[in-house]
Amino acid sequence: MVGSTESGLTCAMTTDTHPGQLTLVLGSSGTTGRRVVERLAERGVPTRHGSRSAEPPFDWADETTWPSVLENVTAAYIVYYPDLVAPGALDRVRRFAELAVAGGVRRLVLLSGRGEELAQAAERAVLDSGADATIVRCAFFAQNFSEKGFEEFVRSGTVALPAPVVGEPFVHADDIADVVVAALTEDGHAGQVYELTGPRLLTFEESVAEIAKATGRDIDYQRISAEEFIAGLTAQGIPEEEAEVFAEIFGTVLDGRNSHLTDGVQRALGRPPRDFAQYTQEAAATGVWDS
Repeated sequence: MVGSTESGLTCAMTTDTHPGQLTLVLGSSGTTGRRVVERLAERGVPTRHGSRSAEPPFDWADETTWPSVLENVTAAYIVYYPDLVAPGALDRVRRFAELAVAGGVRRLVLLSGRGEELAQAAERAVLDSGADATIVRCAFFAQNFSEKGFEEFVRSGTVALPAPVVGEPFVHADDIADVVVAALTEDGHAGQVYELTGPRLLTFEESVAEIAKATGRDIDYQRISAEEFIAGLTAQGIPEEEAEVFAEIFGTVLDGRNSHLTDGVQRALGRPPRDFAQYTQEAAATGVWDS
């Protein structure tokens, strides 16, 4: 569920003063994209936002917008909207990567998901594009509970999801952004597939219990059907297509195939990943879950 509210170039730098040195961030106002933009700005890296409201605009569904957004770009963070398992995603990601490399983009970093067959096909397309490519393959975002629509469930006092009773190693979006920025700006990450997880497994019921502890509130967890889940998200104004993609993810990659930890954050950054408890404390402090 990537938003498209930000636009333009970050930093006080333009394509005129720094030709051929831009880093493109697709989904620049989304969960990971906005964090990547912030980190690149801190490093003084001239950055172009990729979204429908940016200038130039970018739209995955309109290939005529792709060439302009790639002008003067040497590195790009690829986030496919709404997800790499969505219909048409593989072909579009492949064509975008080919166009980027033909236009002089040297580094590509793709956001991907664990245990998704279609996502891994997109990974291969990017790795085979000819660029210095890095794959950032992620577990379920911890921030889905506060930035993806689930925050409304938390505020209501009942989190109802179609999640099986399996452990999931929720990954902190700040860890994802740190790895992405390292791959975009530093040497040594080309050809790597970094599978990112948190440091422990939690069921969704356990994760909701940790959120309740951080907020000091009583919050219940209920397991519901995919149909009920989709209806609940669309009632919040989330597009049905996005809700259906989320429901599909719950029904496939959360079936136990990903109930194990990986060392991706350690390999990429030389430090352990952030814990889910750190996330709940940070999010609770913002008031996002206040009823």
